[in-house]
Amino acid sequence: MTQPDREWYHCSSYGIVMLHLARYPNSCIEEIADALCLTRRSVWGTVDELERCGQITSTKDGRTKHYCVNPEAPMRHPTVRDVKIRHFLTAFALAGALPGGG
Repeated sequence: MTQPDREWYHCSSYGIVMLHLARYPNSCIEEIADALCLTRRSVWGTVDELERCGQITSTKDGRTKHYCVNPEAPMRHPTVRDVKIRHFLTAFALAGALPGGG
């Protein structure tokens, strides 16, 4: 008898939040959390850390925040530090979401 596979994912919450923001830059924390099945608190912390390390920037327009992924930022894992975020997003077919169209 085989056991059911454990649920796991190839991307961390940081990666999927970044992918979501590249595609939907005007998403609020609640929308991101709902779309990605994460808690609002987790998304808030992830967005804050991505911004502090230069992976994303945000601008506030009234009560709305607009997020922009920094395509020239390096990946953070030691084995792929020479890879730019642009390549990560392109690999997920999100090049159209990048400034300048990819």
